[in-house]
Amino acid sequence: MSVNEKIANIAARTVMESDMKNKELITELADRSGWTSKEVSDMLSALTSVVSSRLVDSDTVYLQGFGQFEVKKKGERISTNPANGKRYLVPPKLVPVFKPGITMKNRLKKLTDNE
Repeated sequence: MSVNEKIANIAARTVMESDMKNKELITELADRSGWTSKEVSDMLSALTSVVSSRLVDSDTVYLQGFGQFEVKKKGERISTNPANGKRYLVPPKLVPVFKPGITMKNRLKKLTDNE
């Protein structure tokens, strides 16, 4: 298999047949936990609120076995506008970053090893 074919296969696998939306996540969590959809929705809302507020405070949020959320500072850089070729300065900014934990990495590695 050529490198281009491998890249095409990887790209095809990364486009999922159905991406999970918030409503589907809530439904699946409710089914697995035995909680109502309302309880799960409230819990998910609280989780995202806590994670967001901690990231705004420049804290790192660790979820054991899943990964960590943190904020990284990207330095200023020079970029080029592809439409007109002009160069411009992109100012520094803060960006949220997710790093998968070892458990998740191992689960994903098993998927790629089985292909």
